[in-house]
Amino acid sequence: MKNTLGTSTLKDSSKIKKIIVLLQVVFLFPYLVTSIVNGQEQNNNVKQKYIAGVILSKTDKVPVVGAVISEGENLTNATTTDLNGNFTLKVSEKSTLLIRCMGYMTKEVDITSTNNYQIELEEDVKVLDEVVVVGYGTQKKTDLTGSVGVVNVDNLMKAPVESFEKALAGRIAGVQVSSADDQPGSGLNIIVRGGNSLTQDNSPLYVIDGFPIDGFNGSALNPRDIKSITILKDASSTAIYGSRGANGVVIIETLDGKVGKTVVTYDGTFGVQRVGKRMDLMSAFQFVDYQYEINPVYATSQYLYDGKTLEDYQTVQAIDWQDMLFRDAMNQSHNISLNGGSQSTRYSASLSYTEQDGVVINSGYNRYQGKLYLDHYLNKKVRINMSTDYIRDNGFGEISSTSTSGTQTYASYLLYRTWGYRPLLGKDAIDITGTLLDPDANDTRVNPIIDVKNSKREKKGDYFRYNARIFYKVTNNLELLIKAGLYNRTFRETGFYGSETSRGSSELSGNTKGINGYVNFRELQTWLNENTLTYKKKVGVHSFNALIGWTTQQTIDERWQLAGEQMPVEYTGLSGLDTGTPGAIAAYQATNRMMSFLGRINYDLRNKYLFTMTFRADGSSKFHPQNQWGYFPSAAIAWRMSEENFMKSLSYIHNAKLRLSYGQTGNDRIGDYSRFNQLSTDYTYHYPIGGNPAYGIKNKEMGNSGLKWETTEQYNAGIDFDIFKGRISTTIDWYYKKTRDLLLYAGVPYTTGYSRVYKNIGSIQNKGLEISLSTVNVQTNKFKWKSDFNISFNNNKILSLNEGQDRLLSTVNGLDAYSNSYLYLAQVGSSAAQFIGLIWEGVYGYDDFEGSEGAYVLKADLPSNGNPRTKIQPGDIKYRDIDGDGNITTKDNVVIGRTEPIHIGGFNNDFTYKNLSLNIFFQWSYGNDILNANKIYLEGNQNNRSALNQFATYANRWRSDNTDTNLFRAGGQGPVGYYSSRLIEDGSYLRLKTVSLSYRLPSVVDKLIGASGIDISLSAQNLYTWTKYSGMDPEVSVRNSALTPGFDYSAYPRSRSLVFGIKATF
Repeated sequence: MKNTLGTSTLKDSSKIKKIIVLLQVVFLFPYLVTSIVNGQEQNNNVKQKYIAGVILSKTDKVPVVGAVISEGENLTNATTTDLNGNFTLKVSEKSTLLIRCMGYMTKEVDITSTNNYQIELEEDVKVLDEVVVVGYGTQKKTDLTGSVGVVNVDNLMKAPVESFEKALAGRIAGVQVSSADDQPGSGLNIIVRGGNSLTQDNSPLYVIDGFPIDGFNGSALNPRDIKSITILKDASSTAIYGSRGANGVVIIETLDGKVGKTVVTYDGTFGVQRVGKRMDLMSAFQFVDYQYEINPVYATSQYLYDGKTLEDYQTVQAIDWQDMLFRDAMNQSHNISLNGGSQSTRYSASLSYTEQDGVVINSGYNRYQGKLYLDHYLNKKVRINMSTDYIRDNGFGEISSTSTSGTQTYASYLLYRTWGYRPLLGKDAIDITGTLLDPDANDTRVNPIIDVKNSKREKKGDYFRYNARIFYKVTNNLELLIKAGLYNRTFRETGFYGSETSRGSSELSGNTKGINGYVNFRELQTWLNENTLTYKKKVGVHSFNALIGWTTQQTIDERWQLAGEQMPVEYTGLSGLDTGTPGAIAAYQATNRMMSFLGRINYDLRNKYLFTMTFRADGSSKFHPQNQWGYFPSAAIAWRMSEENFMKSLSYIHNAKLRLSYGQTGNDRIGDYSRFNQLSTDYTYHYPIGGNPAYGIKNKEMGNSGLKWETTEQYNAGIDFDIFKGRISTTIDWYYKKTRDLLLYAGVPYTTGYSRVYKNIGSIQNKGLEISLSTVNVQTNKFKWKSDFNISFNNNKILSLNEGQDRLLSTVNGLDAYSNSYLYLAQVGSSAAQFIGLIWEGVYGYDDFEGSEGAYVLKADLPSNGNPRTKIQPGDIKYRDIDGDGNITTKDNVVIGRTEPIHIGGFNNDFTYKNLSLNIFFQWSYGNDILNANKIYLEGNQNNRSALNQFATYANRWRSDNTDTNLFRAGGQGPVGYYSSRLIEDGSYLRLKTVSLSYRLPSVVDKLIGASGIDISLSAQNLYTWTKYSGMDPEVSVRNSALTPGFDYSAYPRSRSLVFGIKATF
């Protein structure tokens, strides 16, 4: 029967025991159907008895888990072995036992007078070959010529997260997973083998049940529906996807139906989350002491009045706003599924609900999901397959790393307000916990709790996916597949801000919108048609597998936005949007189409020499007719050394294979209208017409009809090595990627009316090494310990930029004076993004000055820090004068940090003892830096704001009685707008990512409730992190892009979670 196992891992007996419980039903397809069709029944006249026994592996004498024992072919009278290999069964005397298990040879045993049996099974080496899902088909892993990573889905599901992507980091060599922060429902950034583009999307192409999707949201997929995840990494594997394969391809197959009686499974979790780390803030004593240093008059009037002294605040409890902003957040998920079928018809269905409260108040995420699957053989030649999936998700709450006031200022971010809001009542005894504005704050520092509780931001997504496939077996060797699919995505984001919010309060200086709201809507509708012919033939020692196909795909993108300001009535909420003054209104519609021709040939000679050639031609409507078609070839060879006679004598070598590949792929993720001149609405200025604002139109970007794909060439060399019957498995890959025709902005003469134009200029390379190692460390009758380790090294380098350009500088918006300061450097010969700034050298000491106290004169041979020399004092911040001119300016900027890790990886361990199993997973990143921008304002008060609290570390600032410190004195921060190495921190970390303990309840419990298996589990996520980073979490990048990574400012905190789970099958 045709293998439908996808990527189920069947390398050896040790791996089988972990997943066999799930695979055994698939194995029983033909036998169960035969049993049902023939209506076999037990003969009640024959004497029966109970027997018991244990099933062992003949090779290592360990228990075989999930083996099926039946009375002959009668599967209506059958049972399975438990985790210790034991079984009991009522059978007829003088009958025969039939023992079947995936990965082992079927065995028959005659029933004798004994009631106890010890039965040993021999391994079936042919079955043990892992089957891997690849583009437009499947292959045995031993036959692969490309570089492919297969995710262990069982281990992935042990992580208690709402999206499979959040559990993916560290699981596969060469795959880097990062997130801006940890907001529930937020997207992740996945990079395969380094970024290929400086300005375009670097995320991989997702293929869900054969449907290619750009910009896929991992939250829009129920993790419990996932059957397999395969990541294609080299060009030999990805070239079949042509212009969309340059960034790698993630292929996900969801669960299908299985032959047999209907099986119902409930999988539920209940848990709690807590902020992993909180920042230590100044105590009441430290706060008042600091306020007195920067402004004695203010501090005296507010805190040291009526005879109060500083010492009085030693016993005063400060308000920690984190106590009110953060909470213990509950989460739960419920998934119920069923599957079953006959030999001709298989079906499955699932329903699920996920709810996750955010650790920040008034934030969270929930998801509803439903899926149906049907597979039916019309006859021996025609098979139809249909599946449909619907998901609605809803995220709510303000994004902490985005301005909450509608303006991009440093003071408008949630955690700045939380950490910086003053922790004490003043003389006027204002209830600062119940008042939106602090009258003593001289910036937009509103009460964070009131603001968050009253802000109403919500983002809903509806995802509908439908696939239909017809398989027609033309001959025994030739099969036609016709596929049609529809994927519809609708997004609706709304926000409403009343008078008790920073965006809606008329009391807030600079807020001209008053009570306001907005609605953003977007709908993406993609339809797909694919037609492929697959030919398989074996002639003697020659095996051929050929594929040709034609596909077409269309995506319609519609967006609109409307806003209302100065709404007269607050209680109506968004329904009163039309009563206010119209705000920004925008609309957008685009359609892009792609037509493709593809082909692939796999040739196998003597099961030793493997050859693969792939070709794809893509035509895209995004480009000018002269550049619409791109051509993407690839070739690969592999040599299975282990099949040579000189190695067959080495019995401990199970598989040894060398691989080489080369290919070209593309990246077409540019705007639909990038080749045309573009206009935009200028909302900065308007002219009132009829009492409503009329906005003008301006030139935005010059079109370029010569635009084409970014093209990536990749070389790969690899080795696969399995020894001791798979107890040690190693894969090593070296790769080199070069991407040319980068899409970058180039300047144009102002006489054109434009300032820039997109061009295909520049190139970038990535080269690296990936190592994966799997071992079975201990394997006895009762105990097993298995490990998986991977480590990846990637080096990224820019080879060229625009003509006459050797560097590209980038800024980060939202931090006032710093928004115009260059922070990132992309330079030819270096990586795509490096931090640049001044080199911080601590503080000026007394020895740096001439003269007496109160009349300090900076020594002539020392540079200033950017301030006038006459104003510099001991304790002021000090920088290195790189150009030696005696003054600190941006000319003294140098590279101060790297954003790219030296290596990343993961280490997974599975322990099994009888009915207990324990999974421990570590993940790490080493060698990358983070710019902690929170320290600009909260470890030194860069802008000298009044009543602004600070991190507790700033209590160790320079003072006349505390000169042995590198933190500048109060007011000694120097000029604003200079990034420096003071803000750069080591972002390396080792995280205990997942710990999961599960227990299979005894079969006696199953019988009490009529279940066939019950598992309970306790899992923890992000349990502990070892890092030198002083911020809340080192896995952060709130300006997440290829040119601006590793930036931390007001990031949503990462949480720890503890989750109880139960899974019951009936």
